[in-house]
Amino acid sequence: MPINLPARHNEHLQRLMEKVNADAELHQLWQCANINAVDRSGISDHGEVHIRIVANAALKLLRLLIEAGIKPSVQVNYELDPAFAEVIVVLAALFHDVGISIHRDNHELYSLLIAHSKLRELVGELFQEPQRTIIISEAMHAIIAHRADQRCLTIEAGVVKVADALDMTQGRSRIPFEAGQANIHSVSAMAIENVSIEKGEKTPIRIEVTMSNSAGIFQLDELLKRKLASSSIAPYVQLRAHIAGETEKRILDFYTLGE
Repeated sequence: MPINLPARHNEHLQRLMEKVNADAELHQLWQCANINAVDRSGISDHGEVHIRIVANAALKLLRLLIEAGIKPSVQVNYELDPAFAEVIVVLAALFHDVGISIHRDNHELYSLLIAHSKLRELVGELFQEPQRTIIISEAMHAIIAHRADQRCLTIEAGVVKVADALDMTQGRSRIPFEAGQANIHSVSAMAIENVSIEKGEKTPIRIEVTMSNSAGIFQLDELLKRKLASSSIAPYVQLRAHIAGETEKRILDFYTLGE
């Protein structure tokens, strides 16, 4: 199944996705990663569906920031067009979990091992130097920085990190739990009904989380808030959560983590 993204007028992104969707090796890596995750480790989906969700979420987060006047790091540091930032966040989203095809533990490092050669293969014909090396370096930084305890040095890395955490609806949490086991991880994961990314009122981004019950707060505390705190985009994100049917009752309502 192809990875569909709204390329809009970004010809670089459109050409990249044509190559990605024709790359049988990359699609097999996603399948291998998912077998190690789901079938062998008993944790949630980390395969092609997750990749599709994270890539689309990352692209939406980045575009909301750009629309609000926040410049991507590749524009600030290298004077490249924001279109290159879109390519970077998509590449990082596509490769951030491929290391699970080797092992779930320390998979971020293994993802770098696989990504280095594959990234050069994918972007080699699309970009000239120095853009080629810049894109690969920035994508690899975003890959390693999606770890919860790793500090993001770029806007692009922060976008990918938060996008990864947002794949948590209806049991799709990134927090591992054994299928069928009733514990705080599984109960909390199943409590998340919907996650939406919208334009914020006081910040460029509003993330709205709907829960079936208050157990979902565990997912937000243990996953989303931790990743948001170590990302580069926390000051630009408004996070709100509520229980379905209780629209006036806000479980969380904060605009920056510093407040």
